[in-house]
Amino acid sequence: IATSAYVVATCRPNAPWARSYSVFFKLALAVLLIRLVFAVLLGSPLPGTHVIVTLPEIPLPDWAQGIRLGGKVTVETVLIAFYDGLRLATLLICVGAANSLANPTRLLKSLPGALYEIGVAVVVALTYAPNLIADVQRLRAARRLRGRPDTGFRGLLQVALPVLEGALERSVALAAAMDARGYGRTADVPPRVRRTTTALTLGGLLGVCAGTYGLLTADGGTYGLPVLLAGVVAALAGLRLGSRRSPRTRYRPDRWDVRAWLVAGSGAAVAALLTLAADRMPEALNPGVIP
Repeated sequence: IATSAYVVATCRPNAPWARSYSVFFKLALAVLLIRLVFAVLLGSPLPGTHVIVTLPEIPLPDWAQGIRLGGKVTVETVLIAFYDGLRLATLLICVGAANSLANPTRLLKSLPGALYEIGVAVVVALTYAPNLIADVQRLRAARRLRGRPDTGFRGLLQVALPVLEGALERSVALAAAMDARGYGRTADVPPRVRRTTTALTLGGLLGVCAGTYGLLTADGGTYGLPVLLAGVVAALAGLRLGSRRSPRTRYRPDRWDVRAWLVAGSGAAVAALLTLAADRMPEALNPGVIP
């Protein structure tokens, strides 16, 4: 969490999507608090010996057996809830960091031609929440400058309508821009190439799934890696052939510089360290709370 906050603080661009990190951070804190409140009120089936406080227990009918409201709150229960909530909160914070740092235009330019249409839909979906948050912040600041309330139910209603109107106008403008740029046009590709592309892509994805399953099971260690590699090669070949259907031109292509290598290497190093830690020291990733 500290690393993501530092990276966002130092590398965040001045763009609308770069302001969503604080919202995701608040959402992560809310998730963590809700998990702790549920653990305190509903308890946990795991045993615990260090009692913090004993709440009044509400009796429930017979059909609600297994559910407890109130009772003893132990240190072990709170720690388990804290660890579970912290995992989900960390995921939300990392997603917020990715939303704040990722440039949708660069992301779309980096995709192969076969995934261009899907990539446009994903980019539009990813940029919807940051743009919505930016609109809310802008309208609330404007209302504060005019001396109008921006909190409470009334302020929420008066902010929600302009935000919805702005979202609709942005959608219409985006559709017009995509239509003007010829989005959706495809090149003439022979049917044999289309069938080959479909077979390679589907076969490659099935091979990746089967190879991954083989690597995760004890009996599939012999065939898991070859099937996985064959699936990756087939999927890449299918994507290569599928790129012929989407003619694209590149203006100022994005260069793979030293900074990009460092970012990619950092992610690969973290993944390798986590894999090694899960194999050598699994107890370090899942600390115990019950003595």
